[in-house]
Amino acid sequence: MTAIFVRALPLAILAAAATPAMAAVEVTPSAGAPVVELSVTETVLGAPDTATFSTGVTSKAPTASAALRQNSADMDKVIKQIVALGIKREDIQTSGINLAMDYEYGTDGRQPRFIGYQVSNTVSVKVRQIDKLGAILDSVVSQGANNLSGPSFSIDDDSAAQREARDKAMKRAEAQAMDYARRVGFTGVQVLAVSEATYNASPFGGGEMKVMASRDMVAAAPPVEGGQVGTSVTVNVTYQMTR
Repeated sequence: MTAIFVRALPLAILAAAATPAMAAVEVTPSAGAPVVELSVTETVLGAPDTATFSTGVTSKAPTASAALRQNSADMDKVIKQIVALGIKREDIQTSGINLAMDYEYGTDGRQPRFIGYQVSNTVSVKVRQIDKLGAILDSVVSQGANNLSGPSFSIDDDSAAQREARDKAMKRAEAQAMDYARRVGFTGVQVLAVSEATYNASPFGGGEMKVMASRDMVAAAPPVEGGQVGTSVTVNVTYQMTR
């Protein structure tokens, strides 16, 4: 993706795109020469080496305290099973605990009837051996988990992919800037400002698995394919044309 702006001085401050990671460089321009601003994105695909999913337990009981006690006991079993599968504690994080009133909704037009409380406890889990993900999902369900969401895939250390994408983006930006310079009678370009944004995305879009399982459900290990994930770098570069 490329966005292009050509203008004369004065040079406005170049704002970076919203980023998880950003770098910026600026140089004072000379008077009189036109300026071209380019925004170029390059994406490098790679096989993921980590997967993240959410799992947890939803429990129901006539009172809030009973629902919480039941949920805590069931969730403790699920977390112990996750740890027993070889996942480190630092790769398990509680993402939400929710207590809500529970109602029964009839089909005859009557008002909903209060029947008790429900408690949900959810953890996010990072798996560093993707080939074991299906078996892990099966195992946590067999131990009482009745909520599953995910997985999302990523590359744990994508610094090499970032460098490759950055190099491609800068080369394409310079080639395009030179093309503009030659078209208006200049012979070279000088970088005045650079900013960068990096992000990760799946080329397959944002598909997500969500499962609500009954407590007595015993799942077959689901097949899991990691596919590829993209590491994208967007460089915003301002060039001044030179002779």
